[in-house]
Amino acid sequence: MNIYFACSITGGRELESVYQVIVQTLTEDGHEVPTAHLAESEVAALEAVISPRDVYARDVAWISACDALVAEVSVPSHGVGYEIGFALRLGKPVLALYQDGRKVSKMISGNPDLYLQVYAYHNTIEASSRVREFLSQIGDAL
Repeated sequence: MNIYFACSITGGRELESVYQVIVQTLTEDGHEVPTAHLAESEVAALEAVISPRDVYARDVAWISACDALVAEVSVPSHGVGYEIGFALRLGKPVLALYQDGRKVSKMISGNPDLYLQVYAYHNTIEASSRVREFLSQIGDAL
């Protein structure tokens, strides 16, 4: 499957190691992840040379082409919230993961959209397991 991975870039990178595990899980399982670079340590420098308009056009195209969106939402991010809303508007399945104990926007946690699943995780093993469960569920539906 083609999976759009979303995570905080400018809002904070303290969960970068979690982002890397999620992307590794996706790629090891054979999924295409056009946004895999977002988990890399040098992502801010990579993205800094691209204009905001180009980032928007690129990311909207990637979301439009994806089978599903997987987002790590523990660190607040305007961009990730926008990407989730955009994907849901297109009828894309979305998984929003967050570290247990973190506060998540009520616009995400309270959204009743049937295409949205929101789960807390305690460690990266559980986060990977949630990703695999989600993709297995939607894979059966596709």
